[in-house]
Amino acid sequence: MMQDKNTPRHIAIVMDGNRRWARQRRLPAIAGHRAGVETIRRTLRHARERGVRYLTLYSFSTENWRREPAEVQGLMRLLEETILRETDTLVRDRVRLRVIGRLGDLSEGLRRAIDGAVKATAAGSDTMTIAFNYGGRAEIVDAVRAVVRDGVAVDDVSEEAIAARLYAPDIPDPDLLIRTGGELRVSNFLLWQVAYAEMWATPVLWPDFAVADLDAAIASYASRERRFGR
Repeated sequence: MMQDKNTPRHIAIVMDGNRRWARQRRLPAIAGHRAGVETIRRTLRHARERGVRYLTLYSFSTENWRREPAEVQGLMRLLEETILRETDTLVRDRVRLRVIGRLGDLSEGLRRAIDGAVKATAAGSDTMTIAFNYGGRAEIVDAVRAVVRDGVAVDDVSEEAIAARLYAPDIPDPDLLIRTGGELRVSNFLLWQVAYAEMWATPVLWPDFAVADLDAAIASYASRERRFGR
């Protein structure tokens, strides 16, 4: 299938606003995160229908450990139960699941659920990547550590050498970075990979992110001329 130049091959999303959505409704924070899972399902389906082949979602950052313990524990349980529930659907829909981040810090049960889903969906034609316990600076540090560990000579250290040691080196860089929730910052997400990504932000909170919002982001992308520094 030939990629339409007006359609981003890879969209990355900072899914911001779950907690605010819950607070507006006087609900616990986890209710906002659960509503956000429904938005993921809807966004993945419609992105694929529009020709997007890769979707990367910022789910839990290395800084999010500072949140209330109850919320952190709830997020861990939510990811595990969502993975276990959705794996068969991802297999049926031919969606490959990837999870990137410092996964060694997660519980054994959660790591086991992630490993099982990643293996089960490996034959998928499109890819959804979840960035969990992820930080852009941490990823670059881990890549540099791998360069050193691999004994790469100083003169051979290059962008290519570092890029090959990122968490998912086989996935192309994002063409479009979307941020919901009204903020205008990258928040330590895919710092290396978004160097030339187009950006689009909306005040819409993530649980309310609709198909029309996705279409607006893609239309904005299609209207731009990408120069890559030229």
